[in-house]
Amino acid sequence: MKRKGFTRFGIACLSVGVLSAGLLYGGESAAKRLQTAGVVFTEIMGTPDKGIPQDLLESSQCIVIVPGEKKVAFIFGGNYGRGFMLCRHASGLGWSAPAGVKIEGGSLGFQIGGSETDVIMLVRNKRGAEKLLSDKFTLGADASVAAGPVGRTSSADTDAMLHAEILSYSRSRGAFAGISLDGATLRPDHDSNAELYGGKLTNEQIVMGHIESPASGSKLTAELDRYSARKSAQKD
Repeated sequence: MKRKGFTRFGIACLSVGVLSAGLLYGGESAAKRLQTAGVVFTEIMGTPDKGIPQDLLESSQCIVIVPGEKKVAFIFGGNYGRGFMLCRHASGLGWSAPAGVKIEGGSLGFQIGGSETDVIMLVRNKRGAEKLLSDKFTLGADASVAAGPVGRTSSADTDAMLHAEILSYSRSRGAFAGISLDGATLRPDHDSNAELYGGKLTNEQIVMGHIESPASGSKLTAELDRYSARKSAQKD
């Protein structure tokens, strides 16, 4: 009975933790998050020796940026973040308008505290992009994911990294590094899309169509064009 009661208590703590993180986002507009995503990307790429390898960025099909993913913990930990995805145009030149995404995931462990982490994911091929555009998918289960390399050029010398559909990174307290996100789930953020575009648009309509990027996304799209000028390699 005690074990059962503790389990219920743990689940309740996890639920409260994730709910608390969600409330933290409640007062922040989608436009503000989008502007912050542009700042995060600029800062990371501004330190090339410790940033995303440019060759990986240039050959990626899509990118996901979640500025300030919230991590809350009381006995059991939970992650919750809201960010944006952008994909290459069909020509391989230039990037789409940003579409809203949510990332969620829990981590079991005895812990008390909280932190905030910027998360970036590179989607390496069309299969990964298709999964990213689905209603919901789980990293590691529905799409292979690996911690990405850091530096001017990639050193993808591990089998997991070579075959991963998604490479993931995080920045916390100024430190930027590859991170494993196995078990985290991603889904569209319809509320952010409605706020940015004034209507009900799906993520597929936004990134695969000819939707004009909102003014708050101009910095992010400009910086992506700046750091990935070459034509993307089209992968199956």
